[in-house]
Amino acid sequence: MAEVRECAQCGTPFTPRREHARFCSTRCRVTWNREHAGVAAAPAVAIDWSVTAMTEAGGRLAAARDWDPARLAAAVAEAVWWVTLVDATLVRYHPRDYEAALASEDVRRRKTEQALEGLRYVRNQLGKSADPAGFVCLTSGEGTTAWTWRPQPEPQLGELTPRARRWELSRYHAYQARLAGRGIARTFTRCTDFLAQAASPASAGTAHAGGR
Repeated sequence: MAEVRECAQCGTPFTPRREHARFCSTRCRVTWNREHAGVAAAPAVAIDWSVTAMTEAGGRLAAARDWDPARLAAAVAEAVWWVTLVDATLVRYHPRDYEAALASEDVRRRKTEQALEGLRYVRNQLGKSADPAGFVCLTSGEGTTAWTWRPQPEPQLGELTPRARRWELSRYHAYQARLAGRGIARTFTRCTDFLAQAASPASAGTAHAGGR
């Protein structure tokens, strides 16, 4: 059976089309944002430096070819944390900017959404004390070497509720489809570029407010 949630604004039951969906319609989402403007604006104060930290964490991986596995794994864990933090903040507090960025011509929406979903899977596994080194491997080909995402076995999710199992399996399948066997640096470049674009209106608004 499809999952049913209650709209955070009007309480109407609805079937979410996305993992983070909280509203049954655009009208309810806009109304909620308007009524909670003061609350929603608070995280925007930290968005600018969060995006900077995220971009720097992802950028370090682009120069990680000669790193040892332990150092690389630690850097990946840090970058995953920053990307998923910024992603969740934008989805929750700035959904219109997020959707507008996804719809832009220079963003490959499906690939970007799958990459972010795959990183949420990694985040959740790291939160269960999984070793970050288990997600990375050094791959050689055509005279070059690169750090890539290691394919993962299907997780054991018996302790989760049916709804939680569906979401986690969706994240796992996104990981296998969009991350496994692909370059780690490229994944973070795609995600950080998109999130920086999505965060730009909120950062601009914060800067404007601070200059009053």
